[in-house]
Amino acid sequence: MATQLKAILFDLDGTIMDTNELIIQTFLDALKGVVPSEFSREHIIPSMGLPLTKQLQLFSGREQVEDLVLAYREINLRLHDEYVSAFPYVTDVFAKLHEAGIRIGIVTTKIRLTTERGLRYVGLYDYVEPGAIVTIEDVTHPKPDPEPVQRALDALGIEPGEAMMVGDSIVDIQSAEAAGVVSVGVAWSLKGEVVLKESGARHIIHDMRDLFALAGLE
Repeated sequence: MATQLKAILFDLDGTIMDTNELIIQTFLDALKGVVPSEFSREHIIPSMGLPLTKQLQLFSGREQVEDLVLAYREINLRLHDEYVSAFPYVTDVFAKLHEAGIRIGIVTTKIRLTTERGLRYVGLYDYVEPGAIVTIEDVTHPKPDPEPVQRALDALGIEPGEAMMVGDSIVDIQSAEAAGVVSVGVAWSLKGEVVLKESGARHIIHDMRDLFALAGLE
């Protein structure tokens, strides 16, 4: 990067934390009796990364989904610790970035309760700048709008050119690019790396340790 990298922003689910199966199982359980019997994980994966309310509206065909949101969150919390883990090498990478003085932010469409619970559960919370955890509750316009990324940058007091954003979904890439931040897609995304490349990702990493080269740490 032309300017000095000062921070890396990360999406949460599917990027640094393997919550894919948790999300899928929660949707399947919460939507029982609401969606057709053939509704499956293949229907869920394409929209992962969007705000929960939008996903539930999409799946149910209903405008009012407050009851489904409550059901989803209850099930999600109940199943959380059974399914959640950090992706390989994420903890090591966070530790090295932290040690090198590169600040870490989180930009997610989850609520703060489950965001912080997940980060604490997998041992990542202490590496993250608390003020730079941006959740769905902190923004008016979620990803793919640039607002969430801009809020994280503002919290860190840095310019777009001094940061990268790492994500597993199209909305992560779009939000980063709209905010003027270098976008990095992860090849382990359930969407597939081709989709991320087509959405405009400037880099694709196949191992979280690939970030060291992008960050100038090797």
